[in-house]
Amino acid sequence: MNPYKNKKIEIALLAGGWSGEREVSIRSGDAVYKALDKDRYNVTRYDPRDDLEILIKARKYIDLAFILLHGKFGEDGTIQGLLDLLGIPFVGSGVLPSALAFNKKMAKDIFKNAGLKVIKDEMLYKGKEFSMDHIIDNIGSSTVVKPVAEGSSLGVSICHTREELLEGIEKAFLYSQEVMVESYIQGREVTCGVIGGKELETLPIVEIMPEQGHKFFDYEAKYTPGATREICPAIIPISMKQRIEDCAKKAHNALKCRTWSRIDMIIKGEDVYILEVNTIPGMTDNSLVPLAARAAGIPLSKLLDRMIELSLPQE
Repeated sequence: MNPYKNKKIEIALLAGGWSGEREVSIRSGDAVYKALDKDRYNVTRYDPRDDLEILIKARKYIDLAFILLHGKFGEDGTIQGLLDLLGIPFVGSGVLPSALAFNKKMAKDIFKNAGLKVIKDEMLYKGKEFSMDHIIDNIGSSTVVKPVAEGSSLGVSICHTREELLEGIEKAFLYSQEVMVESYIQGREVTCGVIGGKELETLPIVEIMPEQGHKFFDYEAKYTPGATREICPAIIPISMKQRIEDCAKKAHNALKCRTWSRIDMIIKGEDVYILEVNTIPGMTDNSLVPLAARAAGIPLSKLLDRMIELSLPQE
């Protein structure tokens, strides 16, 4: 029996928050609020930064929370833990998968153990000495420097000289106590959305090609219209397409993600390297999951219906 059959579902839409991705989160919230079918859902928006007390008081009347909080305190398991304490079911991954996916080093260790390819890295820790010579000897002269726990490419640098590497490390430490230095791999950057419960489906693969002026798919390239060419479906041989989809599902399952995710990858020759898993992908007008859904002929409203259906508790 479906307990929601003859009633509107009460949705708490959580957007805004505290992180450096606050404005993107609000835009994701705007897009999802607009697309949700108001004949099926009563939707109330909450900005946890300002409305936490209101959300707590309203908990008994909420059927489901739709989390669109990107970055810290949203994607890292924090808000998921609060919602668990409040007894509010929510769309997306729980505390542990969220926390693991948000920590790039922990996630990479899990991917590696699952048989997925990851890029070689060196870890640096704030306040602990490190050797530039050791990093360059071990990783190579071209590197990618990133905070271990951040989203939307905040604090990420591509470095080709010793001076750029030092600047990149200093920049990354502004965002995180732990910094990862990876070998730079020049390949094709792709992303693949995964939707489902026990049975997983993939959305069409998107190839990401930042325009001139952007070294990579950084924050500005992600959210500035026209800054990036996004080819969807990506023009990729069928055999490689299948491998990318399989890797995306495997990464999703390795972290025990739930309902949805978006997996970023690099293709180099015949190799597929997992970069990271996004447990709360962007849903703005420029975002990749809505783009992939459109390419599959799925309106955003129908995609949201499916995610809500997968997330509602069943009696």
